[in-house]
Amino acid sequence: MGGKAGSFSPAGSNSQGDQTEESEEGCGKGCLAALYSSRIRQIESGRVTGKKMRIGTALILTSLGLAALGTAYALQRPFREYPGVEYENFSLPPDYREQTEWVFARLMYPAFRVGGFRGNPDWKRGIANWTIDYPRSDRHVAEAVRRLSRIHVRSVEQPIDLDDGDDVYNYPWLYAVEVGYWDLTDSQAKKLREYLDRGGFFMCDDFHGTREWAGFLASMKRVFPDRPIVDIPDDDQIFHTIYDLTNRYQVPGSQYLYTGRTYEQDGFKAEWRGIYDDKGRLVVAICHNMDLGDAWEHADEPEYDEKFSSLAFKIVVNYISYSMTH
Repeated sequence: MGGKAGSFSPAGSNSQGDQTEESEEGCGKGCLAALYSSRIRQIESGRVTGKKMRIGTALILTSLGLAALGTAYALQRPFREYPGVEYENFSLPPDYREQTEWVFARLMYPAFRVGGFRGNPDWKRGIANWTIDYPRSDRHVAEAVRRLSRIHVRSVEQPIDLDDGDDVYNYPWLYAVEVGYWDLTDSQAKKLREYLDRGGFFMCDDFHGTREWAGFLASMKRVFPDRPIVDIPDDDQIFHTIYDLTNRYQVPGSQYLYTGRTYEQDGFKAEWRGIYDDKGRLVVAICHNMDLGDAWEHADEPEYDEKFSSLAFKIVVNYISYSMTH
């Protein structure tokens, strides 16, 4: 930890890219895959913002971080999947069983019982709050990280249950969605803290306004009752590992398609917050008043503005790179 690569402790321009703006208009179902691929090519070439990837140093650091994970993937459990709120029987890519150095790890969690899928008491079997955007957004991220880095990425995600022994320690990066409704047990909160203290990294996203912020704090304060939540400064390394993300903006969810608003509830301004450990390592990255998950999920839909998906992919690439090198 403390900025050293490999600190995580497991338990045991393409010319086609220039055609994106033209291809989006009138794009039907048959060309969505090509559109998504074209958007990734734009990011690869730096065309979207005029920024070039900071490949040299970052990829060296990433390689060093991955070296420490050489045996971790051998300890990971086999791929498993669950029915989601939005998707069931999602098709599997042919290489889904490949053992790799990095896997999109999605946190499974119980939620406040407020009705419908959010209050599903059988959350360990899917169709629960933690499955929002799952697995479509996860697999789009996997494809993007494959294209935008040299990290060896599995094409499918892995749902992680904190009650499932030591499994969480095999994943240096953990993601959770809609944490305004999560309701961790005391043992789950303790396990998450231990995971973070041992070098893990937690990214949470897609919760909005004051009411959902209060719901998030109810569990996070049991994870870290002694650590403050602060704004992440623009000069923090996490915003500059691969891409220079000094100029960021609010990334909306799919509701933007029919409301035209980038915000939800009273979450008018995107907030980039975090929790640091004693050595200055960012261990929790909090994406409040934004919906990166939807931006990943809908990256292959021409109606969803490309600039939002572009920023969302750059953010997650930076966060993953940071998690594996700090």
